Order: sequence, then structure tokens, then C-alpha cells
Amino acid sequence: MSAALVVLSGGQDSTTCLAWAKKRFAVVDAITFDYGQRHRVELACAVEVARRAGVRQHRTITVDSLKQLGGNTLTGDTGAALGASGAGGLPNTFVPGRNLLFMTLAAAWAWQLGTRDLVTGVCQTDYSGYPDCRADTMVALQQALRLGLEAEVVIHTPLMHLSKADSVRLAQAEGGLELLAWTHTCYAGQVPPCGACPACLLRAKGFAEAGVADPLLVRLAG
Repeated sequence: MSAALVVLSGGQDSTTCLAWAKKRFAVVDAITFDYGQRHRVELACAVEVARRAGVRQHRTITVDSLKQLGGNTLTGDTGAALGASGAGGLPNTFVPGRNLLFMTLAAAWAWQLGTRDLVTGVCQTDYSGYPDCRADTMVALQQALRLGLEAEVVIHTPLMHLSKADSVRLAQAEGGLELLAWTHTCYAGQVPPCGACPACLLRAKGFAEAGVADPLLVRLAG
């Protein structure tokens, strides 16, 4: 396989997928989305991770419509409890349509690049209950993109059925632990991470169960 486009948030999962893609594709590009997220520090992390990984091209695309639509704590300006139950019983950190929109925009750029392979870090094992992270969503979206673009789009989801600990082990196996030192996961946008939000707790759980020190915390402590 020659080229792939990675949806890179600057977080742990997408960075692990970037390391995975670098081992399997001759050329890797990356795309990041600024959607008005509270944890905006991840945008700078994505730039740094892409630079250190040596991707060919990295673009940050502004998608401010998600912030305008609101309805979640990740794009809100309030200090509401992160991860609390929201509409329909979903976490209030669920951003409706986010991954559907991101993958469509990524596919549009990939089409221009002549790339058919998209890589995303969505996962339905250790995840926050977001329906747009599930395998059936990605399968359906892949088919829609193939029809809409008349191109053999392939959505790769290396983490789909992995626990957080398994994703840490995958990053280690793919030589991506060094990159994880420059990632951001904390929903509160704090550096050092708050350690209490759902994203921080899940990340800590994964590293603990894998028996691996979190490279980010090691770097910040040093």
C-alpha cells in the first residue's frame, strides 16, 4: 500500500494509529480538525506529533459549525461536569455527527491527494459510549463514501476491538511510545492533565494495565 491519510487529533489513539500507518504505508499525510473544542491544546500537540512522525503533509481544518450547534460540553464554554449523562443517556462529551463529518472531510481531501486509505482511532471496546465510534458506523460510512466519491475508500480502524491497555501495547510494538509523549488526552485541556476527567481516567487505566509508564507524564516530570 502506498499512501494513507490519518485523522490526527493530537490524542493518544490517533497518534497510535499514526505510528501504525507509518509502518504500513510508504507515504502518510495527516488531517486535524479545529471544532472549537475546550481541550484546544490538542491542536498544537497534533502539529508536534505530525512533525516528529515525519508526515508528508499535515493540515488543520476549521469546522466551527459543531461549536455553533452546541449541545455538548466539549464545545461549550461552561465548566459542566465532563462525561455526565446527557441527551439520550449518552455522555455529555458526545459531539453529535463529529466523526461522520470528520471522515467525510478527510475523504474529500484524500480524494484530491489520490489516496483511498483513511486511518482513524475510533474504538468500540474501551470508549465513552459514542455511537459514531462503533464498527457498524464505520462500515456504513465507508460504503457511503465509496458511493458518493466513486472511489474505493477504505477506512482502517486499528484500535476498534482493542482495550486501552492493548492500544498501549500496540503503540509500543509500532514504535510509537515516543510520539505519545507529545499527545494530549485531558478533556479539561489541562497540562499536566487533570487526572480526573473520563479521558484522563481511561488513559491512566490503559497504561497501568499494560504495565507501561505514560511517556507524557514521564516527559512532564522530567
